[in-house]
Amino acid sequence: MTDVASAAAIGATVDSRPVVRRRRKRITGRSIAVLVFLTVCALFFCVPLYVVLTTSLKTMDEIRQGQIFALPQTWTLEAWRFAWTEACSGITCEGLRVGFLNSVLILVPSLILSVALSIVTGYALALWDVRWAGAFLFLLFMCAFVPFQIIMYPLIAMTRSIGVYGTIWGVAVVHAVLAMPVLTLIFRNYYKDVPQEIMSAAIMDSGSFWRIFGEIILPMSGNILIVVLILQITSIWNDYLIGVTFGGFNTQPMTVNLANMVTVSTGTASYNVDMAAALLTALPPLLIYFLLGKFFVAGITAGAIKG
Repeated sequence: MTDVASAAAIGATVDSRPVVRRRRKRITGRSIAVLVFLTVCALFFCVPLYVVLTTSLKTMDEIRQGQIFALPQTWTLEAWRFAWTEACSGITCEGLRVGFLNSVLILVPSLILSVALSIVTGYALALWDVRWAGAFLFLLFMCAFVPFQIIMYPLIAMTRSIGVYGTIWGVAVVHAVLAMPVLTLIFRNYYKDVPQEIMSAAIMDSGSFWRIFGEIILPMSGNILIVVLILQITSIWNDYLIGVTFGGFNTQPMTVNLANMVTVSTGTASYNVDMAAALLTALPPLLIYFLLGKFFVAGITAGAIKG
């Protein structure tokens, strides 16, 4: 009975404690200002995208009415089909599909060359005692800020001397050369966080340079590789100047075909076709961001890019 009474007394004590209600968060002027600012930024990007998308789904008769913000009265994908299969880029009227294939063929070797060179260089500079590493890092830092137009002619001479100028491999080599300074610094900063004890233990376990890289460093590089891949895919796919300078007549990327399609025209300008072509060109990087966006944020917060 005593135990029962004690338990009842404890329960009564617990139940008699006052219930503390959480105070509702008040909407402050600061939060309203932040919300307004973010809304304006979103509209700044979304309104032009809305106009481009709706214009690509309209007929030319509707476009001539001048109501750019109105929804299409007749929804049609004819402009998308024409831009993909029949639109003229210069004297070639095969649509954007030819440029899309060229862009894919440029993207794959460019990614392989740039990432392979940069990841090994960053790993060596961060975790191995490389002679003149400080001077090499300073040189890379300086090269990252050199405008492309200054080194354009030396790169043309270099690619011509090795016989790849005007080819897909020529464009890929230039992309790899231009991306190496920034990517090397990113990889080097990321690998600086690897504890030195791990490297010492790996070296004592008869680990060579490539064995440590393949068995220890590469498996822990998933986050940073996602970051670098997204950056490189966006940069290479959206490039115009390198493609038009180093690509041949049949190896020009999708952006060059788009520019020729929009700027060179005969007769009436087809704005719906131009807008559809622009969206088709921008679609692959957008899909990459939608699919891998969360990994991109995770890679940055894991220490991929530091000040």
